[in-house]
Amino acid sequence: MNKPYRICFVCTGNICRSAVADVLMRDLIAQRGLTAQVQVDSAGTGSWHQGEPADPRGLALLTQAGLDGSQHRARRIEAHWLEQRDLIIALDRSHLRDLQRLAHQAEASTPIYLLRSFERAVEQSQPPSPEGGQADVTDPYYEADHVFAEVFAQVRTCCEHLLDWVQRSQLPTAQAR
Repeated sequence: MNKPYRICFVCTGNICRSAVADVLMRDLIAQRGLTAQVQVDSAGTGSWHQGEPADPRGLALLTQAGLDGSQHRARRIEAHWLEQRDLIIALDRSHLRDLQRLAHQAEASTPIYLLRSFERAVEQSQPPSPEGGQADVTDPYYEADHVFAEVFAQVRTCCEHLLDWVQRSQLPTAQAR
């Protein structure tokens, strides 16, 4: 049996954007029957919130969507994770730069992309350029509740397209839908 394709979502503190992406993607993976083929986790570039649960506003949105994010605990990405994952997804360009620097220091070759690179259905077998002019997912931490809702919707859409791309181009044909 092939090893699962591993994706890690990364934002600043791992309590807002990447935490929501992690839970949403796990649900999409389960809905498509891919839990044996695709694994997901998340982390932050900093350790400010390490060990803390996801932001209550994000948890409330997950609950409204019928998802349980209560088990999430923030953690910081470590260099050795880069070689243990098949794809690293940055939530904004500052994370992308931090992750690229970490990959360079660790001499890791794991692809690192912005989540919004997958905002629209990707027609080719490779995702767009990591920096390809794509926008950041807004950090909702210091923002009003409606920004969390906008980020939630955007992350969901991007995760759907990301999983489409993974199924189409990264999983063996027999495992794709």
